[in-house]
Amino acid sequence: MTKAIGLRVGVVGCGYWGSKHIRVLHALESVDSIAAIDPNPDRAIQLARHYPGIESYQDLDAALPYLDAVIIATPPSTHKPLALKAIAAGVHVMVEKPLATSAADARVMIAAAEAKNVVLMVGHTFEFHSAVWQLRQMVQNKELGDLYYLDTARLNLGLYQNDCNVLFDLAPHDVSILNFVLGAKPVSVECWSSRHANSRLEDVGYLRLHYQDPDVTANVHVSWLDPCKVRRVTMVGSQKMVIFNDLATEERIKVHDKGVSEAPTFGQDLTQPPMSYRYGDVVAPYLEMNEPLMVEDQHFTDCVISGMKPLTGGENGLGVVEVLECAQRAATEGRRVSLSELQPIGELL
Repeated sequence: MTKAIGLRVGVVGCGYWGSKHIRVLHALESVDSIAAIDPNPDRAIQLARHYPGIESYQDLDAALPYLDAVIIATPPSTHKPLALKAIAAGVHVMVEKPLATSAADARVMIAAAEAKNVVLMVGHTFEFHSAVWQLRQMVQNKELGDLYYLDTARLNLGLYQNDCNVLFDLAPHDVSILNFVLGAKPVSVECWSSRHANSRLEDVGYLRLHYQDPDVTANVHVSWLDPCKVRRVTMVGSQKMVIFNDLATEERIKVHDKGVSEAPTFGQDLTQPPMSYRYGDVVAPYLEMNEPLMVEDQHFTDCVISGMKPLTGGENGLGVVEVLECAQRAATEGRRVSLSELQPIGELL
């Protein structure tokens, strides 16, 4: 039986994330050949030792004639020019987070992909995580009751980036999780950030995202300068509370049947506590474990082959970039910034 000809996929930038994509692509039946594209020839040599037959190029221009699709895993400032170059050649593109460094650049990328009728997808890996799917289902099914607030923390000692601050490096993960779980984008953003060990780039940030539907506030804490590695999402509702700890080897999600309510005698008998507390079971729901990156890359190749719209397409990436840009502006100007401030003038009329 003759094997169907698969996709020719290039990976631009073969560092930490790029090498992971190459490993995953090597296992996909839909991929026939892989090109490692990196100006550092040593990286291609190292990858070839693990994945025989891999092709190598030092720049995207040389590789484009031989590619059907490309994954861009380079610093954020290079995402727009590299993506536009591939799109102009009719090559399908997936860009690692964030899609771009500004909403205006993201819109240019989306328009270019639509004009050339090619797939544009962003690497919001957590939207392909089974635990995050579970969180979204809980919200949709109202299992937590009325949502009071959400809180996320993504902390570690490092890794400092060269061309973006901690907001653009770490916060895209949590913003994409929140938007996906809530099924909405925030309407406004507040942000406080500071520089400590690095004189040029913010290494600690606190974001507050205000959503309108559902009417809830989410807090995001990101840091390159913390003694503990933390990857946590907390959702608090009127009926239950849930914690997603991505570093847990087992029981990544724990649902706490806990809650508080105003005591019936509050305001009448000041000797009694103002709130009544309810304590119940802690349940760890079963999760079908997957490798999110594998699911993501498989979805990308499926979209390229079938022409279907990606779950994390350009508009999805734009939604996250809008939040990041508003957060940066909010931190700089010391005020709450509405996402509507980033809309092109024509869309506001």
